[in-house]
Amino acid sequence: MLNPKSNIQNPKLHGLRNILVMRLDNIGDVIMTSPALRAIKENLPECSLTLMASPGGAQAAELLPWVDAVLPWRVVWQDLGKLDFDPAREWELVRRLQAGKFDAAIIFTSFSQSPHPAGFLCYLAGIPLRVGESKEAGNGVLTLEVPSAPDEIHQVERNLRLIEAAGFEVRDRSLCIHIPETTQQEALSLLLESEYWEKGLRNQKEKLLPHPRYLLLNPWTSCQSRNYDSQRFAIAARQLAEVTQMPVVVTGVEKDRPKSPALFATLGEYAIDLVGKTTLSQLAALIANAKLVLTNNTSTMHIADATRTPTVVMFAGTELECQWEPRNGTSRLLRRPTTCSPCYAFTCPYNLECLDISLEKVVAAGLELLNK
Repeated sequence: MLNPKSNIQNPKLHGLRNILVMRLDNIGDVIMTSPALRAIKENLPECSLTLMASPGGAQAAELLPWVDAVLPWRVVWQDLGKLDFDPAREWELVRRLQAGKFDAAIIFTSFSQSPHPAGFLCYLAGIPLRVGESKEAGNGVLTLEVPSAPDEIHQVERNLRLIEAAGFEVRDRSLCIHIPETTQQEALSLLLESEYWEKGLRNQKEKLLPHPRYLLLNPWTSCQSRNYDSQRFAIAARQLAEVTQMPVVVTGVEKDRPKSPALFATLGEYAIDLVGKTTLSQLAALIANAKLVLTNNTSTMHIADATRTPTVVMFAGTELECQWEPRNGTSRLLRRPTTCSPCYAFTCPYNLECLDISLEKVVAAGLELLNK
């Protein structure tokens, strides 16, 4: 049954019970679908919602309680040339979607992506209602082809605009995630079991608080062109730690570890090393309880936006801020204007001039947020 408070305008949506939502990018992109996923479930509370995402992006499903099932898949049209030529693999995906017996597919894309490859896949799988936003004419690939929004609108609004065009009512447009209580306790254990608390260098009374106070530094991304200099990050974090007398929790994935020795040497006794030691949910819990987050433009920024955590973001010139920036009012984005922005490049040929930001500005932004 429909939510009695819903305002579904499209009669085709009234009978939907099994919906496929496609967002085939990374963790942060999937997290930015959270307001749309929430709205779909609020309008159709009895529907089953399956999220199809890249293997990396699919990890975000554990933070999205509206998702009933997950289909991780790396699609060939967004693979950047890593997949080999294998038509049988693509037909297997068609069969997987056929077996799902979906009533509808909602295809979320960024301003630069086309929904038509995914739409045609869903057409072959026999999904009767196929919704997407397009700059091109699909000529029947999509059953509801929403005219493209201006490139400059925020990705969250792009997602919401799509489902609103399909007839869904949106009550809340903010990012949102759910962190289970068990995960909160796991994150707390990771903190308290770290060597930092065993050294006796810090006030042990912190361990008796409901949650210790700390700063969180996530200094790396998988995209070279978005990485602020890690040594500058370390020095800025150390200065903030010295002023606040809070430790610095350093997070990242296991492949970041070879880059970490110099950073930990700079942080010294203030560092808590959790690089490669957290699940995504545990990372979200750590972000949610941090007094301040220092990060680049990556999934950490979007998680902090969803948890309303004060955040200093080193925002590279790879994208327009208006497309991806946090919207909760507790963040400060730092970037140096350059003529090459937005470049949308994975590697920078110009020595990352857009991220040539002084330590003083990073520390000042952090202290401003902490003082609030």
